[in-house]
Amino acid sequence: MNSHRVGLNAIMKSITQTNFGAAAMIITLVALLFSQVLLGNLTGNVIADDWPHWMGPTNDGVWNETGILEKFPEGGPEVVWRHEIGAGYAGPSIADGKVFLMDRISDDGKGIKVENGIKKSGEIPGGERIECLDLKTGKPIWSHFYDCPYNIAYPTGPRCTPTIDGEHVYMLGAMGHLKCLTVAKGEIVWEKLLTKEYEAKPPLWGYASHPIIDGENLIVPVGGKGSGIVAFNKKTGKEIWRSVTTTDIGYAPLVIYEPKDTDGKSNGERQMIFWHATGITAVNPANGKELWHTKFPEEVNPSVVTIATPILIGNRLLISEFYKGSIMLELGSNPPSVKEVWRDNKKDERLKDAMNSMMATPIVKDSLAYGVAYNKRGQGVLRCVELATGDMKWADEDWLAEKPQLFANGFITPNEDKVLIFDDLGELIIGKLSPTGFEELDRAKLLEPTSVASGRDVVWSHPAYSDGSIVVRNDKEIIRVNLKK
Repeated sequence: MNSHRVGLNAIMKSITQTNFGAAAMIITLVALLFSQVLLGNLTGNVIADDWPHWMGPTNDGVWNETGILEKFPEGGPEVVWRHEIGAGYAGPSIADGKVFLMDRISDDGKGIKVENGIKKSGEIPGGERIECLDLKTGKPIWSHFYDCPYNIAYPTGPRCTPTIDGEHVYMLGAMGHLKCLTVAKGEIVWEKLLTKEYEAKPPLWGYASHPIIDGENLIVPVGGKGSGIVAFNKKTGKEIWRSVTTTDIGYAPLVIYEPKDTDGKSNGERQMIFWHATGITAVNPANGKELWHTKFPEEVNPSVVTIATPILIGNRLLISEFYKGSIMLELGSNPPSVKEVWRDNKKDERLKDAMNSMMATPIVKDSLAYGVAYNKRGQGVLRCVELATGDMKWADEDWLAEKPQLFANGFITPNEDKVLIFDDLGELIIGKLSPTGFEELDRAKLLEPTSVASGRDVVWSHPAYSDGSIVVRNDKEIIRVNLKK
């Protein structure tokens, strides 16, 4: 603050050495400068950011706001508001002061109590809902409900984060209900039941690949013959193209690779990456033309676990799978092509030193990847591997609790020089990841775990970050917690 005071004194001195008109202009500048200094002090230099879809505003899972705390205040972080909701795995999205969330209601909580992996539960009556809340207060603005019996494994609730694009919000339910609604009032613009229109079956664990916007198109994995992925006009719902036949569309989100030259300008044909049960396929996102295909994993597993989002690092692509570890691909352009750089587990060794993430997407920093991987007992450990080779640098088995937990999970979000990890115990961990290991700075309990998985209660829902806070849910409530310094 002293530097600001010196600057103000210098400006005021100059007012006495100039004419009235110039002095008036300088006074105006002083007022603007003072207001910015005051605002910076009051907000802790936080620059507000939306979280309008899966992986945040920049599609990389990074929270770019500044002024975020590294230690929680005594007594724990401030809960700004709480709002009662139904069950589900879907994370929230945030845009223009509104929070959007999908949940499941009217099934009397039966879906939460069902624990099954590769077996379906039988039909469970109930319905899905998308709800819009005020970010500041948590009060409902509107909601849209529809009847939706479940016939999938882990029938807790919807999986997909709503996608917000201007005046519209797009949602995909676990049984294939795809809808476009207005942001302002939740009015239906268009809707489709994918299983009916494309004669497709929902994946074993339900539709989970979040809808993405590309220009004028909304693109989602669908299923059925020749319609592994389908592009719709985002305003009308009219089909633009369909592409790829696969035995199972899986759950991994779609990502788009755009070749660029050294100046950052586009230089080549864009490629949409679709990771499904029989491999990784690239298509042209403008017309659906198949560009290349590579098989990963080499053998199809009894339960398809194509879940974690593929990560683009320049012209390289890192994909992580629970049973078989990771693969690194090099993407070529003009024409589009693919080359395998390394594959760390050709056999299921289950898995001593691989980045075999399952639900949570690993993050990349410098020449390393960090993520939650799994040992041969299926316990979640924090691992660091080299991007160049896939070789492990270190592993931390005690990051979550005193001993490794079965199918432990944590969603890692980089923020400045630290990471925020929302773990499946309902805790938020603040820490730092480096080539030498994981350093925990602090942790606090935010929510109670409410879903049953592998004999313990968990929270498997990705948080959203906006306006200096985290917004996160379990199967009973959604809360906003202040994270400003």
